Amino acid sequence: MATHRFRTVVFDLDGTLADTAPDLTAALNHAMTEMGRDPIPAEEVRHMVGHGARALLRKGLAATGEVSEELVEQGFPLFIAYYEAHIADHSKPFEGVEETLAALEADGVTIAICTNKLEGLTHQFLKAMGWENRFAAVVGGDTLEVRKPDPAPLFAAIERSGGEGPAAFIGDSITDTDTAKAAGIPCVALSFGFHDRPPEELGADRLIDHWNELIPALATL
Repeated sequence: MATHRFRTVVFDLDGTLADTAPDLTAALNHAMTEMGRDPIPAEEVRHMVGHGARALLRKGLAATGEVSEELVEQGFPLFIAYYEAHIADHSKPFEGVEETLAALEADGVTIAICTNKLEGLTHQFLKAMGWENRFAAVVGGDTLEVRKPDPAPLFAAIERSGGEGPAAFIGDSITDTDTAKAAGIPCVALSFGFHDRPPEELGADRLIDHWNELIPALATL
């Protein structure tokens, strides 16, 4: 029996489904080192993730010195090449993810992904996690001409997964909550993901501290 009204649930990826900070930090610091910059602590990188690879590089450069679009473009291939080779060396799903996804699927819920990670990297990461066939739709940061917080990628993820019934969005950052608000879709945020402000200030409809709280939270929306 359904415990909530949502038939489609869309998820962000980095900081939501999986803790990808260790490998993102390694890739960013590889690029920083190659460009003569100091490495950035992993805890700082956690607050820089959410807008895609170029935005992460831009923030990394700003944290270590001069920043320009020319430098971002110089660092981009360094970052991507390293990250492709080490995309899941230390990343892993958050505790409770597998059980919650299985419970949603057993309830007949369609699950999809809407992320600002490049689509190719997203599919590579999903394969590394054993999730390559799990999600009905995957929309990445370069799938459309726009990316989150524009609502179009979220609408596309819902439509491409079948667009069945009411939908909810699950994320961890202000990018995600802003996307959900722009789309007029209920949003649940995680307090333990990658965010650049206190979780209580994200403006989500519900805030949870563990993945085992997601389905009960959806039931209250």
